[in-house]
Amino acid sequence: MKRSQFLKSVGAALALPAALPFATSAQNRKGAGFSSSRSNCVLIPSETAGPFPLDLTENEFFFRQEIHEDREGVRLRQRVRIVGADNCEPMPNVRVNIWHCDRDGDYSGYAQMGSEGLTYCRGYQMTDANGECEFVTIFPGWYPGRVTHVHFQVHVSSQYSVVSQWTWPHEDAVNAVSAHLDLYPAGPDPLSPAQDGVFANGYELQLADLAWDEEAQEYVSHFEATVEGAGTSGVGYQELQNARVFELGQNFPNPVATFTQIPLTLHEAADVSYSLFSPLGACVAHVVVDPLPAGRHELVVDFEAMNLPPASYLYRFQIQTARGRFTDVKRMTVAK
Repeated sequence: MKRSQFLKSVGAALALPAALPFATSAQNRKGAGFSSSRSNCVLIPSETAGPFPLDLTENEFFFRQEIHEDREGVRLRQRVRIVGADNCEPMPNVRVNIWHCDRDGDYSGYAQMGSEGLTYCRGYQMTDANGECEFVTIFPGWYPGRVTHVHFQVHVSSQYSVVSQWTWPHEDAVNAVSAHLDLYPAGPDPLSPAQDGVFANGYELQLADLAWDEEAQEYVSHFEATVEGAGTSGVGYQELQNARVFELGQNFPNPVATFTQIPLTLHEAADVSYSLFSPLGACVAHVVVDPLPAGRHELVVDFEAMNLPPASYLYRFQIQTARGRFTDVKRMTVAK
């Protein structure tokens, strides 16, 4: 299985079910993280994608967890959780794109910045059963007229996405840079969120927390966004086409100890194969299943037999019938 085939399917099949206990608003301060209480369940304000979005969908390189590449700056572990407004439940298996400037306020991919063809500080992940995903990057710098911020896009289905931005409380952002002036020659951000015109309509729902992890020598940040949806599924053209042929369920149990079962319902006989991918984008296993008849099937995945370590994995199914080829992708977690 080619990695590009998998990633194109991620761009099309972007949302489906599962749920575990989840966390509260990302406005918990000082790195408290996601707790077990309910979300505030208020829709995130939509914002401009900005002048430097780039379309990550067709570029297979951007499916990755570490996005900073060779950019210098203090390490940032950014955790994101997505919640559906219709029922205030976490949204698993949705794709989250993020992009931000480097420490000097420059974005990759643009000739006017001398970065055409570069890809730093951009990437996407898919959320787990708690609606969460994680990126490893650097704390961004700032540029005139804008407070320190990160752009993000949540793909709820193949036909619906939300674009917005997050920032940090001004004091936290200033302290993060002030403590590492050797890495940030421009110094602390002179603007506060209240002075940034993009956040003129309010930014309370667009604040991430930030705390220093001394042991890991990195900042850890949590951000939660509530978007339109039920927290269980997203339906667009691609999802409707898939539903005519098959239904891919969430694996159980999830998280996984050593083995799990993946429910697959076929509405007609099909050739079936699946691949497992790590969040770093590597294909770690490819399995060709014997041709299956119409009906419900439960496919067993034995991680111990595959000698795969505890981690989050995406499973991508490819279904071949007389109608054509269909794909779907979900995420599972193998516990430590």
